Amino acid sequence: MSRHRRVALVTGAARGIGAAVVRRLVTDGYRVLAVDACAGPEATPYPMPTEADLHAVAADLPEVATRVVDVRDPAALTAAVDDVLRRWGRLDAAVGAAAVVAGGRPLWETRLDELDLLWTTDGLGVWHLAAATVPAMLCGPDPSGCRFVAVASAAGSHGLFRLAGYCMVKHAVVGLVKGLAADLVGTGVTAVAVSPGATGTAMLDRTAALYPDTSPADLAAHQLLRRPLTPDEVAATVAFCCSREGAALNGSVVHADGGFGG
Repeated sequence: MSRHRRVALVTGAARGIGAAVVRRLVTDGYRVLAVDACAGPEATPYPMPTEADLHAVAADLPEVATRVVDVRDPAALTAAVDDVLRRWGRLDAAVGAAAVVAGGRPLWETRLDELDLLWTTDGLGVWHLAAATVPAMLCGPDPSGCRFVAVASAAGSHGLFRLAGYCMVKHAVVGLVKGLAADLVGTGVTAVAVSPGATGTAMLDRTAALYPDTSPADLAAHQLLRRPLTPDEVAATVAFCCSREGAALNGSVVHADGGFGG
């Protein structure tokens, strides 16, 4: 196969939006390194995907390789980028979809260990991914086609009940992308945040479980679509942001949220 095919690295790839992004990018002609922490972080208060889940994403997709990587570990992400370059000789897109959710209490009752988990995974995890991948893009054969995409959340633009820590971290992801886009001025590499609304994933199930007598459908009722988005719908937006045609979105927050708040 030609070494000129586009190549992407996707975190949080074992399930949900991350897994859907992997599949969509393959459909669009990419080779993909799909990474996930799988059984970690240890402090996550609900079951995480397994290595078997990660391998299942790559089943029957020869364009996809997998690697267990915790986004809280910058050295592990650097090693993953090195793996991409050894395999395919280039990196054109990086998608930060790894995240956890925690909450269910007002800010003043939120435990510091939960806040630390959110910050190190959802916030610093995106920072570490950018620090590992952007230099490879800048030194690659076609920087003008390279894209960094962070999966933020409607929580990055709204305040959500008893999710102050999650909201804080997702607002930070939006700020990170805007600052990164400014740092990349004139290079051709772009940075974008995609903010999904309630999407039919294990994380939505976990979020609903934080509140008494609340279902995922109840959370989706805050969207004009009046239904949960599918991971594939969000992945289609992410894939466009990864494309060469997505350059005009540089520094933007793309609200793939079904009209959240309506």
